[in-house]
Amino acid sequence: MHAVVRRYRFDPKSAAEIDRHVKKGFVPLIRKTPGFVAYYWVDTGEGTGASLSVFKDKAGADESIRLAADYIRQHLAGLLGKPQVTEGPVKAHA
Repeated sequence: MHAVVRRYRFDPKSAAEIDRHVKKGFVPLIRKTPGFVAYYWVDTGEGTGASLSVFKDKAGADESIRLAADYIRQHLAGLLGKPQVTEGPVKAHA
């Protein structure tokens, strides 16, 4: 398996709108990515958030990075900046 973590900063006042976009817009897209296993969005409530995407292989993880960048550019520009992205093979899970 391969995972991608994206960390974001945003105005806490935009949290509800961001959450809505993630749930109704982005989640349906990422679920269609080949090798999709799981997706999680975490909002700290303090203007920071992170997503965790898990795929069967690196190709799916790479596609999710492209998808997320495109989605943000088209739908969340001005609300979310460029994320800090960490990706790699999953070495342990429960």
